[in-house]
Amino acid sequence: MRCPKCRHEDDKVVDSRSARNDSVIRRRRMCLRCGFRFTTYEEVVKTRLRVIKRGGHREELDEQKLIAGIRRACEKRPVSAELIQRMVDEIVEELESEFEQEVPSEAIGQKVMERLEKTDEVAFVRFASVYRRFRDVGQFLSAIRDMLGKGSHDLGSGTEPRG
Repeated sequence: MRCPKCRHEDDKVVDSRSARNDSVIRRRRMCLRCGFRFTTYEEVVKTRLRVIKRGGHREELDEQKLIAGIRRACEKRPVSAELIQRMVDEIVEELESEFEQEVPSEAIGQKVMERLEKTDEVAFVRFASVYRRFRDVGQFLSAIRDMLGKGSHDLGSGTEPRG
């Protein structure tokens, strides 16, 4: 490691600690020639996943594209940017542990829908309508019935109980 001040190649590590959820090691170093202290970070270099699209072509996994798709589904919904980022981070982490080099786009869409269904039902239906390519209102209704059929939702009567 070259000193950023004097360009000398010899240094010593003065302190090491974990950073970024234990995925990175932060090292404080000191140049043995000029005494300048500087910080370096060490992390595992991961191979970028490639997405196998429906048409068969492949492209690099683009986290910004994933964020944009989820953000579109959550537009005007009470879902924070931080929550969307956390969802994307979790999805990418899962994909990297489940797939080595290539991941089918269907696997990504499924993971997004799982999270959106737990987070915001309207955003889930919006995303599902694009992802599953709904062609008519019947497909919307079918998706909503499936969601309601899972037992955690209640349509109610539309009136508040009197008491």
